[in-house]
Amino acid sequence: WRTRLAVTYVDEDGKRVDITPIDSFTPTFSLNAEVHHSIERTHVGAIFTPSGITFSMNVKAIGDVAAQLTALAMSGKRFDITLHEHSGTDWSFKRVVLRECLITSASPSNATVSGAPAATFSGFSLQA
Repeated sequence: WRTRLAVTYVDEDGKRVDITPIDSFTPTFSLNAEVHHSIERTHVGAIFTPSGITFSMNVKAIGDVAAQLTALAMSGKRFDITLHEHSGTDWSFKRVVLRECLITSASPSNATVSGAPAATFSGFSLQA
């Protein structure tokens, strides 16, 4: 793969920290509108409610990736989902995908004899 997603946040020293890799990422966008009726006509217009962006991401629970994400969740720290591109031997930052994200739930899997355990984190984004 030439690209991958990472969680990026700014630590207490103002340094950008990348938490990677994210094994899978599933965003959900809700763009709700309600029909506005009139006594004389139907469907005069629409009333739009604020859009919602939620996501679910899976990471392997090896190293400190799951622990770092759990720490972000427990502290309520905001982070960005960023896209990194493979360039030579590095993974360099390319762009921000979702901004101001918060984790609302974490669900680790059971440890097994074969394969690495995984953790699923769910949350929402305040900006796209």
